[in-house]
Amino acid sequence: MHRTRSSAGFSLDIPLIMLLASILKVFYWFGAHYNTSLLVQALLMIVVHLLCLHVALTNRPVQNTMPFQTGADKWKRPYDFWQWRTTRPYWSFLTYFSLALLCLHLLISPTRLFIPYADLLGYIALSIEATLPLPQLYANYSRRGCAGFRPSVIVNWVIGDTFKMWFFFASSSGEVPWAFKVCGIFQASCDLGLAVQYLVWGDGPGGKEGASPVPEYIGLDGVQGDGGVGLGVMGAEKVGIEMAEGHLWERPRTG
Repeated sequence: MHRTRSSAGFSLDIPLIMLLASILKVFYWFGAHYNTSLLVQALLMIVVHLLCLHVALTNRPVQNTMPFQTGADKWKRPYDFWQWRTTRPYWSFLTYFSLALLCLHLLISPTRLFIPYADLLGYIALSIEATLPLPQLYANYSRRGCAGFRPSVIVNWVIGDTFKMWFFFASSSGEVPWAFKVCGIFQASCDLGLAVQYLVWGDGPGGKEGASPVPEYIGLDGVQGDGGVGLGVMGAEKVGIEMAEGHLWERPRTG
């Protein structure tokens, strides 16, 4: 996104899901005291996806394609949640969400309701995290392609799921709650679904494969270059480039 200066094709729901799940898992740790490496992972995820959200919002296209909005199928969320046009509401929501959890933690921690409350946070967090690939699965299905979604991300997710599953089931009993294992299996299945989508559809009908080839060399003096291309006559609205085979390739003028 930073290199191409565009977040088109990237679902903003991905950082939303990971941030909510990771923040909840941090508060869950105080009641469950699960493996410390999983707590460190949650803290790292918060940092990484805050940066990811910042880059995605900074590089949103002018005609922004919001998550779950493709073509004629546009689903409007209540109060335009997580589909805001400005960046401030995104950061305000995350701040208020974290402060609300902190206040609840301080109020409930001295009581005997704290352990059930922490367990509830854990199940909610892991259920939210398990839905991480669903927005991207839906977006890819709607446009029948994975344009804008890097295959390296899919590969990293699948590799990460493999190691995560090994860690969950190889750890000693009680170190990793079963909630982690069940939600991890579901998420791994969705990530495999993303990989299948990319193998079947690639970038989709509007991807690189369907783009018209652009001539590599155009002689400014009108002389045919190495690629067999000559400069045509410049009209009032379009520029014509005559190909060696006698066909005319045209594009709208930009200036």
